[in-house]
Amino acid sequence: MELGLNRLPWYGQVGVFLVVAVALFVVFRIYYVGPRLEVQAERQVELDGKRAEVAQARQDAIELAAFQVEVDDLNNRLDALSAVLPEQQEVSQLLRRLTTFANDSNLTIRAFRPQATVAREMHSEWPIRLELDGTYHNLGIFFDRISKFARIINVSDVVIRAKEPPELNLTIAAECTATTFVLIDPPEAEPVAAPAT
Repeated sequence: MELGLNRLPWYGQVGVFLVVAVALFVVFRIYYVGPRLEVQAERQVELDGKRAEVAQARQDAIELAAFQVEVDDLNNRLDALSAVLPEQQEVSQLLRRLTTFANDSNLTIRAFRPQATVAREMHSEWPIRLELDGTYHNLGIFFDRISKFARIINVSDVVIRAKEPPELNLTIAAECTATTFVLIDPPEAEPVAAPAT
């Protein structure tokens, strides 16, 4: 019995060719194309992950830029507010400024007595007892100048007495408490120790 394709009718030869072609195609798909498709799918997943990381990094960069602008704005505001609420007592500078205000208002400072500070949650209050000589009008100018000063100064406990006998440009003796404020730095948090491994 001799097997040969030549003995089969033409449609049998075509059928055998189709069966062999389909078998070769299936083997090709299973052993060659299949693994390559799996590798390509893994690489596509990896590529999608990298693209997601890049998109997240871009979003983080945009947010970082926005946070940096906000931090710069807050630092500028802090610098501006530090003049209003300084971080330390500046006795000489404050005395010089109050003396200038008094001189510009034609008042004489008889006494400048800093009192003990009173601690609050985020600031401390620093009262200073002042004794002034001058006129009522000049005292009003002095208080007006204090109110326009960049640093916060509250004036309280004002006592005004007429001078006996009144002199030229010295008709009253005034006492008051000028309270200014000092910012208290919050204590820095101690770094947390890493757990031992």
